[in-house]
Amino acid sequence: MRKERRTKMKGRISRIGSYAISSSIREQHQQPCITCTTFNILAPIYKRLNHEDPSCRESDYRAYWMTRNQNILDWLLCERSSIICLQEFWVGNEELVNVYEKRLGAAGYTSFKLARTNNRGDGLLIAVHKDYFRVLNYRELLFNDCGDRVAQLLHVELATPFSQCLNNDIRQEILIVNTHLLFPHDSSLCLVRLHQVYEILQRVESYQKENKLNPMPVILCGDWNGSKRGHVYKFLRSQGFESSYDTAHQYTDADAHKWVSHRNHRGNICGVDFIWLLNPNRYRKLLKTSWSEAVFGMFKYLLRRASLIEHDAFAFLKADNEGDCISYSSFCKALQQLNLIGHRYGLSKEEAKDLWVQADIDGNGVLDYKEFQQRIWCPMGSEQGDEYGNEIQDGDSKGNRTQTIGFSVKNAVLFPPEVEKGRWPDDYSLSDHARLTVVFSPIRMPCFQLIS
Repeated sequence: MRKERRTKMKGRISRIGSYAISSSIREQHQQPCITCTTFNILAPIYKRLNHEDPSCRESDYRAYWMTRNQNILDWLLCERSSIICLQEFWVGNEELVNVYEKRLGAAGYTSFKLARTNNRGDGLLIAVHKDYFRVLNYRELLFNDCGDRVAQLLHVELATPFSQCLNNDIRQEILIVNTHLLFPHDSSLCLVRLHQVYEILQRVESYQKENKLNPMPVILCGDWNGSKRGHVYKFLRSQGFESSYDTAHQYTDADAHKWVSHRNHRGNICGVDFIWLLNPNRYRKLLKTSWSEAVFGMFKYLLRRASLIEHDAFAFLKADNEGDCISYSSFCKALQQLNLIGHRYGLSKEEAKDLWVQADIDGNGVLDYKEFQQRIWCPMGSEQGDEYGNEIQDGDSKGNRTQTIGFSVKNAVLFPPEVEKGRWPDDYSLSDHARLTVVFSPIRMPCFQLIS
């Protein structure tokens, strides 16, 4: 029965990969698609075989971890996505690394692996199919924080230009990121996770500037260890990124319970695996502005969690100051009381000062009640979903506009299929995460030069 179910499901999921492959050999006037898969494959060093004995791990039993990982590779190679991003890849086991590199290489993939810092044992693997991409550059990002997390940045060019973009002035390049953010073991780590995303976006932005690249599609893949209700999700949305799965299924930012992708070690199910798309025709806030708004959003969340309503929150920030205003010293004291500064992984002094400058709208050295409202408690547009990712239309601006390719989201599927309905199947054993695959279709669009 299980074998029959597996065969049936395998046929279902492979339709996405088969769709892209068959599309690529259609007549020239029809456009091919590319596919992208992200999958946290659960490193054997973390997979518990006996819940009553946490020390009993799959890594101690070669037959178990080898069979499971061969099955994972069977699925991946059956689906044949153009891009494969894996998290919790067991880089510390040379035999398993060789198995992945050999099988992916034989199937036509170029792959790169990256271990987490401090010899944690697991890491990341990113692979792109040679039929679809030429690799232009590869960079590694080490956060060097308490989670020893890392990220990969891959700059690729389409191996076969899309027919609608054959002229030489059309950019046909993509930036792909693969990462696995820190698990939020407690609320104090939320800032660390937000900072990891900020570093990724800074690295992407600086890479584009260093190489004098025009805006191009950016795809962020991975296990983000946070749901649609979290600060990371809102931060990425404020930068114009869209969750490809939600776009494909026409879900809104408020649809947080429609699907799940992970059952964690506490037994909770949640949606944490995303493939984010940023098209080059998106208006984007300055990254530093989005970062400040995200931290202020966390600031407000912590104040509300302490049961402080608006006037009480202002009084808390004002502390014992004379007059009806907040001083910089009382602002910093509040940040420390909320555990946002004063420790190794909190905000730096420079970041705290930058927040203050953002909040002090008139620059007079204090925050009055109106500034508190506008920047911290009720920032304009910070909770408006329709502000995220406005598109640049052909006639929108007379600025320095060039043409490039972008992508529309054609389809997206989570496997096993039960997770698409918000349920976790008891008989699923490949991983404690679902696999997410998205189909992208190329479209021609205008873009603008990066702001210096």
